[in-house]
Amino acid sequence: MDYFTALRVFVRASQIKSFSAVAAELGMEVSTVSRHISRLETDLGAALFNRTTRGLHLTEAGTLLQERASRIMTDLDHAREEIILHNSLPRGLLRINIPTAFGRRHIIPHMAEFLTAFPDIRIDVTLTDTTVDLIESGTDIAIRIGALPDSSLVAKRLSGQSRMIVGTPDYIRKAGLPEVPEDLSLHSCLLFTLQSGNTWYYRNGSKSDAPFEKLTVTGLMKANDSEAILEATLKGIGLALLPNWLIGKDMQEGRLVRLLADFEWVLAPGAERAIWAVYPPKKIVAPKVKSFIHFVSRKFKDPMYWEQN
Repeated sequence: MDYFTALRVFVRASQIKSFSAVAAELGMEVSTVSRHISRLETDLGAALFNRTTRGLHLTEAGTLLQERASRIMTDLDHAREEIILHNSLPRGLLRINIPTAFGRRHIIPHMAEFLTAFPDIRIDVTLTDTTVDLIESGTDIAIRIGALPDSSLVAKRLSGQSRMIVGTPDYIRKAGLPEVPEDLSLHSCLLFTLQSGNTWYYRNGSKSDAPFEKLTVTGLMKANDSEAILEATLKGIGLALLPNWLIGKDMQEGRLVRLLADFEWVLAPGAERAIWAVYPPKKIVAPKVKSFIHFVSRKFKDPMYWEQN
């Protein structure tokens, strides 16, 4: 028995005192209404209506059930209305996971504007460079940078990402200007601790379908944080291969110079490297998630503000 439908049929029959009227209202046959009531009575072991030529009358058991069932149906209807309203407006707690350096530079500075535009949203931000399981952690949406692994997550590309070899003008004056990739063996190259080997990869920038070539580099320092590598580069310790979103301002203001710009550089070859918004697959995407994606998409449209002179 469909208990929910049977209760709804019973409540309406108790209110309008007519099986035929209930059938017309709910789009059922009169026999179907009668069958729901009969099954309910069989389940409860009690008659719910006294049927006379003058209509339907609740029994004592029917009156007791009607009082309880009416409250239940009303509460369910209210809950449904609240959920529909909740899903129609961007509201509620939005849990976001963002890489640390990118979040500090390109998400947190925009949050005042976002919260002003959507005053019914509250934000719980986690800044971490660790890949978090969104479903297990209850995260609504994450920003991911680089190549995305195959997964069940839904991904929206926000912007491209490129890496550049950079150094300070002072370092270049002292150490010399590398003219071909192999010249980097003569320089101190700052490396990421989590890199697989002391290797960078490159190819001619005009040959996007060509395979990447491997280049072994060495340097005076390693670090597991991109902002630490940037700070060391600005102090003249060496050259670094850094993402454009991290060094844009330093490039625009002349603190860093791009080197070997005719080549495309990556830390590892593979799928497209970009900035993505990812979220768990759902039949209905919550308005709070949609609003955040739309907001950052407008902020991160090409050309990116960190690439503009």
